[in-house]
Amino acid sequence: MSNESETDVDEETADEEEQAEGLQKGDVVKLAYTARTVDGGQLVDTTDEEVAEDDGIDTEQQEFGPRTIVLGENHIFPDVEQDIYGKEVGDEGNVTVAAADAFGEYDEEEVRTVSKDKIPEDDRYPGAHVDIEGEHGHIETIIGGRARVDFNHPLAGEDVEYDYEILEEVTDREEKAQGIIQMMLDMELDVWFETDTVEEEQLVESEDDEDEDEESEPEYETVEVEKETLYIEATPQLTMNQQWMMGKQQIAQQLTQLLDIDRIIVQEEIGGGGMGMPGMMGGMGGAGGADIEDALEDADVDAEEIVEEIEGAEE
Repeated sequence: MSNESETDVDEETADEEEQAEGLQKGDVVKLAYTARTVDGGQLVDTTDEEVAEDDGIDTEQQEFGPRTIVLGENHIFPDVEQDIYGKEVGDEGNVTVAAADAFGEYDEEEVRTVSKDKIPEDDRYPGAHVDIEGEHGHIETIIGGRARVDFNHPLAGEDVEYDYEILEEVTDREEKAQGIIQMMLDMELDVWFETDTVEEEQLVESEDDEDEDEESEPEYETVEVEKETLYIEATPQLTMNQQWMMGKQQIAQQLTQLLDIDRIIVQEEIGGGGMGMPGMMGGMGGAGGADIEDALEDADVDAEEIVEEIEGAEE
């Protein structure tokens, strides 16, 4: 009996080790894929520019190429992720994602009648895509002062077939950061990592806490700590990016977690002179930029002398 139990344990251990082989949750990979609806073969998404062109997609309006994803972070449908687990670079796969797990089942109740006054005049025609009270839909019909609007996702009720190939496992940290940013913002940015030593206020823990007056103010001390920092070079495209403007804090939080770093600094170069203007994002503390007076002191510049020279020139 004992031997049978030991055999069962060994088999379970072997199964666990086998399951742990290959790509797993948290790994960063580059995928090439094409997704189409099962019924009708409508193109849903692709990383292949030629495939998009063949389907009449305007390829000048978007970039194509392998997508970087973090497994387990819902960057792709869970059914596709599950199929990738345990596989290796170079492996291919084909997965059919049921409608309920893709863009949802079609819901007749999501087809509703609304006043046409809620629709901009230029969009009052069948087929127009409209946003009404925070919901996106397309107009089916307009009769009199009423419009029939379908608020279902355009692909609701459609099973989706994914063909994919695992091109690469991304292990370089900068390449990981660039790939994740590309996935989130659909743009390429220059990034780099540095370990910075910064001053930080920390609470002083007293050994005689029980004897101290409860109303006494806590004591703090300034200590130097190392911060693992991701620097992102700011560009005009970044500052105008809608996703960045609306969700920079959430994006920064995701990056700090996925890359296991302490903080993010977005650094802007002004006038090509090499002077950075850093701004803290998603960090664990610290200042967003150097104080002007401190900067003048570091440069050994006397601010009062500069003012006297300017006033003398004006006279």
